[in-house]
Amino acid sequence: MLKALKYLIVGFVFGIVLTKSEAVSWYRIYEMFQFQSFHMYGIIGVAVVVGLIGVQIIKRTNAKDIKGEPIVIADKEPGSARYWIGGLIFGLGWALAGSCPGPIFILIGAGFWPLLLTLAGALIGTFLYGVIKDKLPH
Repeated sequence: MLKALKYLIVGFVFGIVLTKSEAVSWYRIYEMFQFQSFHMYGIIGVAVVVGLIGVQIIKRTNAKDIKGEPIVIADKEPGSARYWIGGLIFGLGWALAGSCPGPIFILIGAGFWPLLLTLAGALIGTFLYGVIKDKLPH
């Protein structure tokens, strides 16, 4: 139960940070895709830098997961078509829905009930990927 509480607290903090930074705002996302504002690109850039630092810390310290097993980060093939195709699909979904997966839950929690349809679409898409993933190039 205590472990679940830690994750819940991190989720609340994540939601507050995204809300206060306006990263969940449909208008900010629209501005980004129209190249009218640097705001979202700045947030994404900071996230990339923090992610790079985090991955380097994990690799250099041989960090372990919550169960005590070593975290293994597999090397990826740069420039692979699957990353371009996946990124294109993700970006189009993000642009059409006006929300990426993290903010969906935050916006539902804030009372934007139409995002339940977006959540349903994300869950259906995830299910369909699971059904056809063996037929896709990996």
